[in-house]
Amino acid sequence: MADFLRIRRGRIGPADVGLPTGPGARRTPGLRREELAALAGVSVDYYIRIEQGRESAPSDAVLGALARALRLTADEHSHLLGLADQVAGRTPRRRPADPRPASPGLRLLLESVRPSPAYVLDDVNDVLASNPEGLALMPGLGDWPPAQRNTIRYTFLHATARTLFADWDRVARNCVAHLHTAELTAPERTAALVAELAAVSGEFAALWRRHEVWAKRAGQTAFRHPVIGPITLANEVLSPAGEGQRLLIYQAPPGTAEHDSLVLLAMTAEDVGTP
Repeated sequence: MADFLRIRRGRIGPADVGLPTGPGARRTPGLRREELAALAGVSVDYYIRIEQGRESAPSDAVLGALARALRLTADEHSHLLGLADQVAGRTPRRRPADPRPASPGLRLLLESVRPSPAYVLDDVNDVLASNPEGLALMPGLGDWPPAQRNTIRYTFLHATARTLFADWDRVARNCVAHLHTAELTAPERTAALVAELAAVSGEFAALWRRHEVWAKRAGQTAFRHPVIGPITLANEVLSPAGEGQRLLIYQAPPGTAEHDSLVLLAMTAEDVGTP
């Protein structure tokens, strides 16, 4: 929590919140501790204790005031509350999820949405199941053993990913920001994946230290696919309540060139099997 607050404080300048910058150069980037404390309506000493990890039970009201002062997103605010629960030893708001096989209902949905590529993912983006188009959309993913299939691992460690994602930098940044959300729901598995990737990817390690937080939702992803060529697909993320699993679907409207490309992908996809 100390790292998270310190990094966020360094990214908000006085001018961003209507404060004068004052004469001369500032020794530290972003807001000073006393400036943030004033904006949040808490004492400087109290805020310092929070940022240094010496305050074990900051209230939701204080954390909300800090979130507003730091202009945190909803995902970042939720992450801050979860980190505070860890510091205080409270029952987490989001219970840690045990790894489980993909539910039968989600497996059925994988078949129902074909030819749209789709995956069942857990908190850390392990691929619990996929339809054939899903594996074909990310060439090489299906060559890995089922236990190794993870979309974040693929993004950073598989050579094909660099050319497959048209905007690899954005995809990589979002992957790491999403993985930060799993620190609270799957801490041990998150730590293991972070250690693995940081040991071999300096880019991953640098992004991880930024402490960006972002939960993946609907959006668009541009691909440069070796079989169907350039294609931009919308994605939807469905999270069944209480499952700890998500269904990620890439899709295109019927009758479009993109949908025709997905039909071609389905015709050429090899069923390499799913976990």
